[in-house]
Amino acid sequence: MTLPRAVDVLGVRIDDVTYVEAMAVLRKAIAGREPHVVTTPNPEFVMLARRDAEFSRTLDRAALNIPDGVGLLLAARLKGDRLRQHVQGTDLVLMLAAESASAGYRWFLLGGYGDVAQRAGWALQRQFPGLQVAGAAAGSPLAANDAATRATIRQAGRVDILLVAYGAPKQEHWLDRNLAALGIPVGIGVGGVFNYLSGDTPRAPGWVRRLHFEWLHRLVTQPWRWRRQLMLPLFAVLALRAALVRRING
Repeated sequence: MTLPRAVDVLGVRIDDVTYVEAMAVLRKAIAGREPHVVTTPNPEFVMLARRDAEFSRTLDRAALNIPDGVGLLLAARLKGDRLRQHVQGTDLVLMLAAESASAGYRWFLLGGYGDVAQRAGWALQRQFPGLQVAGAAAGSPLAANDAATRATIRQAGRVDILLVAYGAPKQEHWLDRNLAALGIPVGIGVGGVFNYLSGDTPRAPGWVRRLHFEWLHRLVTQPWRWRRQLMLPLFAVLALRAALVRRING
């Protein structure tokens, strides 16, 4: 299906989709067996793409860039544009899992550390009885190991949905290189989602997520992230500057 529209946030294309529209895109991709790379941009993605031209090109080639970070919605609003819904990658994965359990979509979980992908798969199957997890493996984000990783996935048989958890930008580059060759309809870069699903890392309570402060909860519970969060004030400054330039130029 044709996406409704996109918003440029500091040079990165963010697709203005709702959860319902994103699910429709993925459903159609699976029905047509057409590979779709799905990314979950947030302000950290945007700042990384500004200094990494290859990552910027990878995001531009993706079939769907959901507005995962609330900062993207604020940046769009500042310049007089609009992203209609905060579509979080974790919640989209859970919605897709619920539908997959009844629709018979087969999943493969790739990445993470140790056996976290396997444990995340077990957790999903407990939460969504009937969900088919065809396989799980740590694999490797390195291009030199792509053939071996693809072979591991192919051994699982038909796969409809592939979650890749190598962190940005490794997971997006991996999907960009390999999804079409695998012929898998949906490939989603999911970052730390396996950690949440497996229970290794607590997700923010619902009320915190509703207030859009999940980023602050992550910083408190994972203090090692503080270096990455240093990019957020610069993102805010650049978003404000872009909004002022747009207003001045009218």
